[in-house]
Parts: sequence; structure tokens; C-alpha cells
Amino acid sequence: MTGLVKEKLMGIFNALVVDPDLEWEFIDGSIVKAHQHSSGAACEQETAIGKSVAGNTSKIHMAVDACGLPIHFSVTGGEVHDCKEAPKLVAELPKGDYIVADRGYDSEALRLQIKDKGLFLLSQEKEFNSGK
Repeated sequence: MTGLVKEKLMGIFNALVVDPDLEWEFIDGSIVKAHQHSSGAACEQETAIGKSVAGNTSKIHMAVDACGLPIHFSVTGGEVHDCKEAPKLVAELPKGDYIVADRGYDSEALRLQIKDKGLFLLSQEKEFNSGK
């Protein structure tokens, strides 16, 4: 996504957030399927379209406040895992009390970053198979 487009979208989002409720902050990602002709044309701009099992996809990573209003977002190729983009989202979060995320955000490095920022993470930890 070009910087200008992202700047415009964040301007719209910031206009929506008048009095954010930052006690609870949520982060998550969502995959968007791109049209079959969306990537492949020669252009010099990054398209944020990646190849995944579903074909050409993009992923929107977003942080929202307790009311569901956007705080920050980024767009990547669909193959980018949530844990890879999460540190950038967490770095952009304003001071709150709790951050809620799903299992895709369960990594030790992210837990430490969230703790260092003074937030409390509410997430279901991944269950690792111990060979039983």
C-alpha cells in the first residue's frame, strides 16, 4: 500500500475516533482475496498482494479500541503471519490497560513487548503437542 493511500485512510479513521475507549485494545488480521488479474502487471509500487493457499490474497492487520474503532492498521501480502506484523501494531498502540488477541499472536517476543509497554495480554496460549 502506498504511503499516500495509507495516510488518507488513517486520516479518515482518526476523524472517526473522537474519544477512544482505550481500556481494551484488540488486534487481529483478516485475509482479503484479490482478483486473479490484480497482481502481475508491471508497476513500481508495492501491491501488498501475496501468494497463499487461497491464491492471490492481501491481509489487513488492525488494532481497534473497545468500541471497535480503528487505532492503527497495515496491509501485507496474505502469506504474512500475524506474529510477524504484530510488533508494528503494538508499537503504534496508545497507552491502555488490556490487549486482546487470538492464538495467532502467541509468541514469547510479542508477550515481552506487550508487557514492556505496560499492557496486559489476554490471549489463549497455543497448545504444543508434547508427543502424547
